[in-house]
Amino acid sequence: MLADWFPGILMLVLFALETPISFAIAISALSFFLIDDGIPLKIFAQKMVSATDSYPLLSIPFFVLAGAIMNKAGITSRLLALADAMVGHMTGALAQMCTLLATMLGGLTASSSADAAMLAKVLGPEMVRTGYSPAFAAVITSSAAIITSLIPPSIGLIIYGYIADVSVGRLFIGGIIPGLLLAASLMLVTWYVSKKRGYLPLRDHYAGHSAVWAAFKESIWALSIPVFIIVGIRYGIFTPTEAGAMTVIYTIGIGLFAYRSLRWQDLPRVLKETALDTSSVMLMICAASAFGFYLAWQRIPPQMAGWLITVTQDPLYLLLLINVTLIVLGTAIEGTSALIILTPIFVPILLKLHVDPVHFGIVLITNLTIAGITPPVGQMMFISSQVLRVPMEDYTLEVLPFLGAMLVVLLLLTVFPIITLWLPDLVYGVA
Repeated sequence: MLADWFPGILMLVLFALETPISFAIAISALSFFLIDDGIPLKIFAQKMVSATDSYPLLSIPFFVLAGAIMNKAGITSRLLALADAMVGHMTGALAQMCTLLATMLGGLTASSSADAAMLAKVLGPEMVRTGYSPAFAAVITSSAAIITSLIPPSIGLIIYGYIADVSVGRLFIGGIIPGLLLAASLMLVTWYVSKKRGYLPLRDHYAGHSAVWAAFKESIWALSIPVFIIVGIRYGIFTPTEAGAMTVIYTIGIGLFAYRSLRWQDLPRVLKETALDTSSVMLMICAASAFGFYLAWQRIPPQMAGWLITVTQDPLYLLLLINVTLIVLGTAIEGTSALIILTPIFVPILLKLHVDPVHFGIVLITNLTIAGITPPVGQMMFISSQVLRVPMEDYTLEVLPFLGAMLVVLLLLTVFPIITLWLPDLVYGVA
């Protein structure tokens, strides 16, 4: 019996030892094939390789490449100017700009980790220089990066759609309102904390409609990218997978001809950066594919499904129970790996109880991405804290009010499916 659970226990031990996530999952999966004499070892390699043979996953490197091109094309500075014009008069202006910038960049970077690194490098030092505590700066830059997981195109939504066999187009549109709710909750907490600590605005009054309009015109090409993606998918101009390639072409055109800040000489470096980022994601997916074989062989998903249904068959109570489980797991397991491992476990259970898979996908990804700022293994927490040299203890104390606000949003998304499903149903029709 212990041998049946050994790979799962080994994975948790490796996580605790801070083994890189991909290697921890792969080693745990390999241990199953070594223990079970009845399964040829070559199946392990086959499962690792076969995970890459997926048409939907082609969109990941394309969207990563599009984000890298837009960062190289100077899009961040234009969006930052727009954020400054819109909220520079608010209390805690730099922190408010951070959240607003993350919301606008959500459709461009496609990666919460990339967003956290960019925000920490661009705004973090300036916040510290003007009197914000380093821990607060690390918390707001990492928390704002969570919005990227919901604003399309999101790599997490693509991976969930692939595993759960759910329309990526509906997931993209379903993430918009939850993403905006997260942004509003962060801005509200930022205002409250900044008011108490005296974090000042950048100017005494609103910049004015003319200044906002001028900044908007400068950044309109960047803001058009999420619209380009959603309209193209909705009206069948291209599939979600093809949208990645079309977005690359679109962003190259913007960089070369609209902003004229991208040079052909920049592309080799951009391609190298994309290859490295994509490799890390795909290695994790390959490892999780082999680990998924172990879960299926041991019938762990149906066993867990049976246990959960004995606890409750009420869809709402079951979603709340899953949320609590994910919050606990999220403190120990990195978000993307948990998404890959847990999706095939929970989706079949919820489908039997008639829970919409789009609704559950948004709840699942919101929950697991919140884990990215939660000690001890939050990926965005590590990135922002490392850039700003913030100890984990200071970060942990500072993140609590922001975590509270995001958990309230998560509860609303769980209890009221219409928040997630209203826009997809409006655009695509009721599923």
